[in-house]
Amino acid sequence: MEESGQLVKVLIHAFEDEGFQTRSNIDPNPISLPVNPENFSQNFKVALNQQQGQGNQGTNPDYKGTKPEELKLEFTFDGTQTIEGYKYNGDDRSVKAQLDLFMKAVYNMNGEIHRPHFLCVQWGKFIFPCILSNLDLNYTLFKPNGDPLRIKASATFLNYVAQKERVARERKRSPDLTHVKQVKAGDRLDLMTNKIYKDPKYVTQVARANRLTSFRKINPGVELVFPPLDKTAE
Repeated sequence: MEESGQLVKVLIHAFEDEGFQTRSNIDPNPISLPVNPENFSQNFKVALNQQQGQGNQGTNPDYKGTKPEELKLEFTFDGTQTIEGYKYNGDDRSVKAQLDLFMKAVYNMNGEIHRPHFLCVQWGKFIFPCILSNLDLNYTLFKPNGDPLRIKASATFLNYVAQKERVARERKRSPDLTHVKQVKAGDRLDLMTNKIYKDPKYVTQVARANRLTSFRKINPGVELVFPPLDKTAE
């Protein structure tokens, strides 16, 4: 509920790019969940290396990384018209039509980007950029002809952060991690390479990774990726 007492629906925005800038042309966009979940759950996981040496009774788990946060929503598609506050997306009030709109937004592949949409789940001030990772549908009520009248849905969304933003957030300097740097006036690729890898000899590999035809002159404002490199390569 808003402070005014008006019910705020869960909205799912669909985007075509991982930067969440280009909205998909599906209609409507965003879609709203027909019935708000009574609760939602978040899952946080830390990946640890718990490999145990032979003959050891215990181990000191080593940190490997932090896994993406998960958001799980459970809600209902209903065609009985008996649920107070039920909100339809579009004019067709059948459960099948509502499910089709939901699937088109969160699950079906978009032919323009050759993958399902990037999503943003919003409930009031709560905003969760994500992709769908799992969807369970439980059909519980039917019309005499077999068409569904009620579906209980359980959807799990995986937090999604674009690589460039993730690198910027982490601000790690290890040469074993991917770095993204924006070229400034006066920058030289060999000096930038030396700063990250502690050796300018990898400048050719960096140029190749960024598809540069020349590494002697780079226009300011260009973003360069400095990936983990094969240091055995020439």
